[in-house]
Amino acid sequence: MEAGDGDAALSGLAIRTFLTMLVVIDPIGLVPMFLALAGDRPAAEQRRVALRAILTASGILISFGVGGSWLLGRLEISLDAFRVAGGLLLFRIAVQMVFASYERETKAEKDESRARQDISVFPLAIPIIAGPGAIASLMILIGESRAYPLGFVLVLAMTGIVLMLGHLALIISEPIGRLLGRTGVNVVTRVLGILLAALAVQYVADGVRGLFR
Repeated sequence: MEAGDGDAALSGLAIRTFLTMLVVIDPIGLVPMFLALAGDRPAAEQRRVALRAILTASGILISFGVGGSWLLGRLEISLDAFRVAGGLLLFRIAVQMVFASYERETKAEKDESRARQDISVFPLAIPIIAGPGAIASLMILIGESRAYPLGFVLVLAMTGIVLMLGHLALIISEPIGRLLGRTGVNVVTRVLGILLAALAVQYVADGVRGLFR
């Protein structure tokens, strides 16, 4: 591979990672959930909760990014099989997003979260930010990054940028909520859901092709 081709491939990986994680984590979609959980708290406490949630979610994603391949190897699960499983999971999430019924936590989890003093770890960090879709997407991208020099670092860096955008969205959640309203948030979520559905189909297609190659 020539230097120019290598740079183009790395750029493609960076863009693909950024867009994939942006769609899956959906910083704008975090706003109404954050306001529902922490909107009645003082601004300073909201900032502390947002920071703890993002740091915890980052730790979870990095852990799966670093140790995910080892875990798949221990379980004797191929990356192609994981692509198919991850694609099916993402497609289910995408359908819920398109029909504006996307919930990142169950009713029981919601009820528990209302009774908890610290909501930064649960349910904000997991499953709202670092949910199954984000974890599956990151592990698939990490698997693809092996073909590129410094690909692993690049995937984590792009994921970090998306998490920073998520942090920013949480910090300014009240102005965003007022600006977009519930309808605006639903429109953004539906558009991202369509993109996520297409991405999920591509994951499944690539995985099936690899399994039967």
